[in-house]
Formats: sequence, structure tokens, C-alpha cells
Amino acid sequence: MDEKIVNELIDELIKLSFKEDIGDGDHTTLSSIPADAVGQQRLIIKEEGILAGVDIARKVFAAFDPELKMEVFIEDGAHVKPGDVAFIVTGKEQSLLQTERLMLNIMQRMSGIATMTAKYQQALIDAGTKTHVLDTRKTTPGMRILEKMAVKIGGGMNHRIGLFDMILLKDNHVDFAGGIHNAVTRAKQYCAEKGKNLKIELEVRNFDELDQALAEGVDRIMFDNFTPADTKKAVEIVAGRCETESSGGITFDTMIPYAQAGVDFISFGALTHSVKGLDMSFKAVK
Repeated sequence: MDEKIVNELIDELIKLSFKEDIGDGDHTTLSSIPADAVGQQRLIIKEEGILAGVDIARKVFAAFDPELKMEVFIEDGAHVKPGDVAFIVTGKEQSLLQTERLMLNIMQRMSGIATMTAKYQQALIDAGTKTHVLDTRKTTPGMRILEKMAVKIGGGMNHRIGLFDMILLKDNHVDFAGGIHNAVTRAKQYCAEKGKNLKIELEVRNFDELDQALAEGVDRIMFDNFTPADTKKAVEIVAGRCETESSGGITFDTMIPYAQAGVDFISFGALTHSVKGLDMSFKAVK
């Protein structure tokens, strides 16, 4: 995705989040803290995991008050443990207090996603497989860019950012189009007519659809709700002619047999829709 567009989306998210949280003013802070008071706060890690969101924290502080100074000790992707101090921010106390919740909300969620992703990917590596962890579009509305950034920080891969950067023909597309041949043919024609170089992925539900997919020629085939045994057979049939992906109800506890079947990717909605934030706090330095 174009870096300019990514930055624009992040800037819009930060602007909307401040509007949502502060409204016409943080009256608690404005009424109790002198406007010229200067202080420091530090981000303290309270739970072991993978840190993510430091770069976004920089953007949050800069957007609200460019005079806030951030001294970073631990960068994105680092393994952290309770008691670690990731960074210290110095500046107006009013600015520190008004930015802390948005920064924490973002960093806790991104770090939780990165931590879970790293756990999944490391388990696949430890099992001796070469399968990559993929995210999905099951993300928090408005926060997709940040959540997918967190997946990459945790060692996973992005499936696609949205509906615009890949063609994924799922069961409903196939059924509405009148079959695999129609769906794939139209997708290829569309790309040619629009001058778009998009990967085409096709979801298959059985071995008959797999044979049709291979006959049509696509970039990736997704095995939907296949058993591990059927997945192994399907990978053997594909025989490296395109990328392969397993999807559909696969969890951390059930993923290893799918990876051992030889698929290139396994996608997990849980990475972004069921994650627990990593515990951390932003405390004043007295």
C-alpha cells in the first residue's frame, strides 16, 4: 500500500480519536493543571510480550503537541518484560495527560496483536514447518492499518489490506458468478481492462473445485474448512503450481497439522478480532 495513503489514514485516525476523547476540552486536566507546568511520563511495561506502536506513539504526541520530546529506549518488535521502560516523554503536563489514553489504547492493542502473532509464528517454526501466519479483514473499523502493522511487527504477514489490493474469490462470489470458470474469467478480464496487476486467490470447498481452480490458473488457492488429511492431499495435487492457504476455524491448538500438511499460509481472524491488549502504563515521573 502506498506510504502516503497509509500516513493519511493514520493521521485521520489520530485526529478522529482526539475528537472522540477530548471533545471541547479535557476539563479535568484544564481545571487542575497549570498551563505552564512541565513534567515527564514514562511508559512502563507490565506484561511480557512483543512491543508494537512506538512509531504511532510518536505520531500521537507530535500531532497534539509538537513540543513534546520523546526519548525511546525500546523500539517496535522488541521482546519486553514487566518493569521495562519503553520511553519517556517530556513536555507540558496538560499535553501529557491529554495524549496518554489514546497512546496507551493504540500501543496496548498493537502490542497484544504483535505478541499473539509472534506466538503463532514461532510455534509453526518450532514444529519444523515453513508456513506463514496471515491476518484477515476481521479488524477494528478504522484501525485496520495499525492492526496489520502490528501483525507484521510480530512476524506475521498481511493477507491484504482491503478489497482493493487483491482479488479473493470466495464461495459467495463463485456462487453469484455462476461457477469457478465464470468468476475467474471475469476477474482476469477485469484486471486486463482496468490495467490492474492484482493477485487472484480462489477459495475452494472440495476437490472438484480444486481441480477447476487449477484448470483456470490462479495465484493462490484457499482450502476452506478442509481437514488436515484433505489439506495434505490437496497440497500434493497442487504440487507447487500456485500458493496454498488454509482457512476456516483453525486455532492455535489445531494449526500444526495444517502446517505440517505443507500449506504456504494459514489465516487467523483471531489475531485481530479476539486479541487481549498487552498491559502497560504511562506514569508521571515525580
